[in-house]
Order: sequence, then C-alpha cells, then structure tokens
Amino acid sequence: MIPIKPVGNGVAANTEPRNPATAALQYLQPGSLNLTALPPLSLYIHWPWCVRKCPYCDFNSHESKGPVPEQAYLDALRLDLEQSLPLIWGRKIQTVFIGGGTPSLMSAAGLDRLLSDLRTLLPLEINAEITMEANPGTFEAEKFKAYRASGINRLSIGIQSFNGRHLQALGRIHDENEARKAIEIAQANFDNFNLDLMFALPGQTLEEAQRDIDTALSYAPPHLSLYHLTMEPNTVFAKYPPQLPDDDESADIQDMIHEKMAGAGYEHYEVSAYARPGHRARHNLNYWQFGDYLGIGAGAHSKLSFPHRVLRQARYKQPASFIEAAQKGNAVHEEHEITRAEMGFEFMLNTLRLLDGFDPNLFGERTGMSITAIEKTLNEAEAKGLLYRDFKVIRPTELGQRFLNDLHEMFLAE
Repeated sequence: MIPIKPVGNGVAANTEPRNPATAALQYLQPGSLNLTALPPLSLYIHWPWCVRKCPYCDFNSHESKGPVPEQAYLDALRLDLEQSLPLIWGRKIQTVFIGGGTPSLMSAAGLDRLLSDLRTLLPLEINAEITMEANPGTFEAEKFKAYRASGINRLSIGIQSFNGRHLQALGRIHDENEARKAIEIAQANFDNFNLDLMFALPGQTLEEAQRDIDTALSYAPPHLSLYHLTMEPNTVFAKYPPQLPDDDESADIQDMIHEKMAGAGYEHYEVSAYARPGHRARHNLNYWQFGDYLGIGAGAHSKLSFPHRVLRQARYKQPASFIEAAQKGNAVHEEHEITRAEMGFEFMLNTLRLLDGFDPNLFGERTGMSITAIEKTLNEAEAKGLLYRDFKVIRPTELGQRFLNDLHEMFLAE
C-alpha cells in the first residue's frame, strides 16, 4: 500500500474520540475535486503478528513473543469497522484481503468469528473475492479446511523459494518440504490460490532461480507473484546488506522468468503479477486502478473517495496501541486529503504498474480532475519513449516498464 505522507498541515493526528457520523458529514462538504461516481471499494484487514520477523520485511509485523491476544484484537477489529461504517455507508465491498504479518496464525474459530462480523456489518458482493495470506510452517490441513468452510476463497502463500539455503538466508521459518506440503494442502481445499516467490536472492544463480520457477509451475497455480528482492529502509538487510546478484545477473533472471511464464500460458498483467486467464487478483487490481479501500487493524491504510475529496488514513501501528485506540472510539492515527497537486502522481503510481495501462477516462473518474492536469508530463514521458498513449489507452512502453521508478518520478514533479 502507498504510505501516508505529511502534506503541509493537511495531516492530523487523531488522539481523541470522534463522532463517526459527524466526520462523514464533514467529508461530504464541497471541496476542490468533482468525482462523478465513487470507485469500487475493497476491505483490507491487517493481522500484525508473525513467528519471526524476516530480515527483508518492512511491513508492520511483530514477532509473537508469547500468546497472541487474539480475542482482544478481534474485538478491536470489530470496533474499528463499526467506527468506520459512516464513511462507507451504502457501498458494497467487492473484495476482502487479510494480510500481515502471518494471518494463518489465527485460529480457525477466530477467523470464523472475523468473517461472521464482516457479514453482519458490511454488504459483501455475493461473489466477493476473500483472500488470506498464509505462510508455510503454519499450515495444518484441518485448520485450512475450516478456513475454506468459513468463507476464505483464495489463499496467497508466501513460498519465496524452494531452495533451503535461500530460505535460511531470507530468515523464513519453513523449509522446502514444508513449502511443497503447504501447496498440496492449498490445492486440496482451494480452487484459487497465489504463490509468492522472490528472485535475485543472496547468492542465487540463474539455474537456481529457474528451478524455483519450474517447481512453482509444476503445481499449476492460478496466480504467481514474482518479486525482485529489494533492500527496504529500516530492515535488517538494509543495515547488513547481503551479497546479491549484480544488475546483469538479475536481468538474466528476469528475462528467464518472462520467457518461462509466457510459455506456460500465464498473462503478465502487472509488474510482479502473472495469472492464468480469469485468475487476476481482483483485490490488487482495485489498488492498481486507483480504487478505494478501507483498511482496519494495526497500521492499516485506507483510501476513501467522496464527491469532492479523496481521503487517506493510517491506523495506530503497535497492536496494543491500536487495541486501546479502538476501545476509546478512534483507531485512526493520521489522515489527510490528497491535494490536487499530489493527485496525478498518486494515480499514476498505481496505474502505470499495469502492463495494459488504463483508459484515459479513468483518470477523471478516479481523481475528479481533468487529464489536462498531467498533460505536460504525459507529453514529456511519451517523447522519452517511456509511455504510449492514444485516445483508448495510456500504458508504459517496454522501456517505461524497465525504468518505471523514473517514469513515476516524472509525475511526482508535476
């Protein structure tokens, strides 16, 4: 998700309880934007605990040192959702994603209670995609059968590698056999699942990366997410960088991946995402198409549209602080409106990740502004060969895909 950024004095730290209905009325007041329709709405739920923090991970996750306060956290999630309802009143939830951390640490009864609360409080689409992240090492056949019976209809499994040496280097709690067993349990219970793999790992050769891809493809997953390992700030790897493949070796791995995935019949539809026809990740597509999402739970982020403004929120990050804030009536720690000056960058940061690009009309629908607001930068990007556009589509070229960060930064300066 895109982090909240302070913008002048537009960020407010919310330390006091508030009346949610009054807040909703405030956001419905006239403003600087003019959205003709509200975008699709998704729900993100954050589970903040994991068994062990991985050295590359910059997500809001906390090692579970002792019993996790599951019931207190589920109580706080329900309170957070109840307090947020006036902001999304009358809008259907298209997709749900339970991320973390390691949500598969949740008990089967806890997950059943969570989904029951969602159905009680929210109008879910009848065919809503409901995804749960899960890590090998937490897979128990009966528990995952119960997850499916409770309503989870898609799993996203954090495999990362099938190579034991690389799994150790990444600080994962599972080995290659547990990775394979996790996929077999998923296949037995779910028609739709994703495998997360990483490449350009410490000491990884082209042949080793190819074995990982071949092993993943042998299970015919409906969806694969393939991420280049990056050194994120405030991680152990950032402080103590491992020896990674150089740029040429990394490029060779990427070329191999594109060839393998295309040959296996997968659509490369987003920078890191490959899907069999009909199995694109609907929840993530909503992010990439600049849709709306309500995020509940510790550190969760929201993007919510109103007729004349677009709001970003972030919850308290520490689980104990989040639980306490929800009990007091307001789990939101920060919020701000996206300004007109920021809007072009925010939109393009997401949509340019899609290899097929977007319909130019989508810009106006999702930002409430005319696309002429970014016309100058569109022209410059097109002149540099980073962007293709006509009256039907705007999309990154192959060169633009390769230098996507540079392309994004052009719109930051808009």
